[in-house]
Amino acid sequence: MKIHIKNMVSLRCKMAVKDALDNIGLHYKYIDLGEVDLIENSIPPQQKNHLKLALLKSGLELLDETKSVLVERIKIIVIEMIQHAEEWPKHKISVYLSKQLNHNYTYLANQFKEVTGTTIQHYILLQKIS
Repeated sequence: MKIHIKNMVSLRCKMAVKDALDNIGLHYKYIDLGEVDLIENSIPPQQKNHLKLALLKSGLELLDETKSVLVERIKIIVIEMIQHAEEWPKHKISVYLSKQLNHNYTYLANQFKEVTGTTIQHYILLQKIS
């Protein structure tokens, strides 16, 4: 079972998620930026609440809504592209995001704007500035 976590953008975040999962007794196959693949097929409500609280203490948030998950994945790809990539993708950013997420760019852009109130291009610009 995959779960998605908002604001998980660094190694320190991955370590905080690992600690939270270990403390709650959840087992995982892998932890990646914004995503955890759990061995369990579901999380009992009480454990889920404990996980949400533990993540919030670290400034992270467990995502439940599909739109929010997609927007968070867009943000992670943009952050990795700007901060961690050796070079820019050879394609346009719109093509790159579409290929990475298997969605039409117009759909991605509309979802991003609806959830965040800003455009992907503006978000990219803000990431470049920071």
